[in-house]
Amino acid sequence: MIQINLLPGARRAKRGGGGGTSINFAAIGAAISARIKDKWLAAAVIAGIVAFGAMAFLFTSQRARESGIRTAEDKAVQDSTRYAAVLKDRARAQARRDSALIQLNIIRAIDEDRFIWPHVLDEVSRALPIYTWLRSVTYTGVAQGTNPPAAMKSPAPDDPTKPTKKRRVEPIIPRDTVHLRIVGRTVDIQAFTRFWRSLEDSPFISGVTIQKSEVQLENGKEVTQFTLDATYTRPDSALLRREPLTLTQR
Repeated sequence: MIQINLLPGARRAKRGGGGGTSINFAAIGAAISARIKDKWLAAAVIAGIVAFGAMAFLFTSQRARESGIRTAEDKAVQDSTRYAAVLKDRARAQARRDSALIQLNIIRAIDEDRFIWPHVLDEVSRALPIYTWLRSVTYTGVAQGTNPPAAMKSPAPDDPTKPTKKRRVEPIIPRDTVHLRIVGRTVDIQAFTRFWRSLEDSPFISGVTIQKSEVQLENGKEVTQFTLDATYTRPDSALLRREPLTLTQR
């Protein structure tokens, strides 16, 4: 068999016992180098191929990243829509609760102010000692009922010039300040002192002060006429005891 060497400069492959064929890469590189005359053109072609591969890789990775971001965006939009509906329902429920709470507070304030004078008379009669009688129990200053609880007000902001965030605030329900004046007489100065101290111990009356105390004659006997000023206080609801009003018919 005649063998022709097509690669000049390459050695003839030795025949081996295995009968396999080996590839001489050095010879192939030398042949390609011999055929390519312009080295810069080859470098430009190789650089173009590398750049194309890099652009293809970047394009593929960017498309995959864009797909992942769009999926996350769609999920975030769905979550935002769902949470917006939940927050809207929560705000509506809070508005209903606040409206009901305001109405309950108004009703409670009106109910508490209905029994001011029964509480005052009950505490005064309980504190009244022997040998002492009252001539009048009246109020001083502004009369009760000038500030109805229904005329509630919203609290003013701390700084009107600065914008404040919308937050839930408790409305201010106005309460009347009831000032009392008690005029009485006694024949025992110690009884008057006990009466004064008993009024101070009452949870419904505070700020008891002596406005005037003088000795007068009544039916030819000396008596001490006194004038006390006090203020009605609204105690805690735990101190109040409510009992049904009953009327016994005879």
